[in-house]
Amino acid sequence: MTEDTHPPLLPERDESPAQRADRNWIDILQELRATQAGTQIMTGFLLAVAFQPAFDKLDDLERTVYLCLVSLSAAATLLGIAPVLVHRRLFRHGEKERIVRLGNRILMILLGVVTVIASGVCCLIFDVVVGRTAGIIALCVTAVVAIAGWVLIRVTVKRPR
Repeated sequence: MTEDTHPPLLPERDESPAQRADRNWIDILQELRATQAGTQIMTGFLLAVAFQPAFDKLDDLERTVYLCLVSLSAAATLLGIAPVLVHRRLFRHGEKERIVRLGNRILMILLGVVTVIASGVCCLIFDVVVGRTAGIIALCVTAVVAIAGWVLIRVTVKRPR
């Protein structure tokens, strides 16, 4: 390929608006499945922690962080099923575009909540295993990496016009 030639543009998909909405909905469901796996693993870890003998040794701040993380995990679980509830509510009413828009918004919120949970879990583990300072550092590093990742994706991955 020479400097003045460009790869051919991909042709538009030959699909109706209804077919596009169906395809977009399937994409959202696949992304929800991927997110649910991570959410379930973190929730399972958090629920198991309370039944460990060392749980009694957590100080008040560690217990508060733990309970906040359990609450966020429950919220993430509910957010993960919310698009399905929206679909059930609007099923067969010709509202697939609306379902896709709402599903996308809910999925973005879910990704934010899962990011907070992952940061909090790192904080709690480092706090318990190494100490409070390490926990705070782990929280800050994880949060900075997460925010940088979100910003980097937003800046570098441009939406097509």
